[in-house]
Amino acid sequence: MNINITHRPAAVLTGISIRTSNQRELSGEGEIPSLWERYFQSGQQSRTDLIHPHLLYALYTDYESDVNGEYTLLLGHEQDHLLSAEDTAGTVYIPEADYIKFTTEKGPMGQVVPQLWQEIWDYFQDLEYERTYTGDFELYDLRDFNPEEVSVDIYMAVRKPSIL
Repeated sequence: MNINITHRPAAVLTGISIRTSNQRELSGEGEIPSLWERYFQSGQQSRTDLIHPHLLYALYTDYESDVNGEYTLLLGHEQDHLLSAEDTAGTVYIPEADYIKFTTEKGPMGQVVPQLWQEIWDYFQDLEYERTYTGDFELYDLRDFNPEEVSVDIYMAVRKPSIL
């Protein structure tokens, strides 16, 4: 697991989303696999108002509480908000923040991504940074995308804990 801290500016994303929880997804009744199917059938990548349409975001946002609560997952792309000022359906904002960037090993998407998420949950058990739950995301490069051989970056919004 490769890790580094980076500051990222705010971004506007557009795409398709679901509301779910880790518990639901791990129970076998999750909706994430069908969301991915809907994304690839939607034609989102061919919109003309996208910035870097080859970069696909899987944004986890609108957290109910923490890793145990519900959240919204949006699959989509960075949007040029100046070209789409009237189209706000399916639009979500990634806040400007400090992020810890984790990178998976190269391998099957269905294996390396869940494995890294487990490592991330373990990593945040005892750390000098705490998650903000304001917007975390996976970033996929769709150029030559092969779900059996991917390397994915996962960005976790963080802050240093305040000292009381």
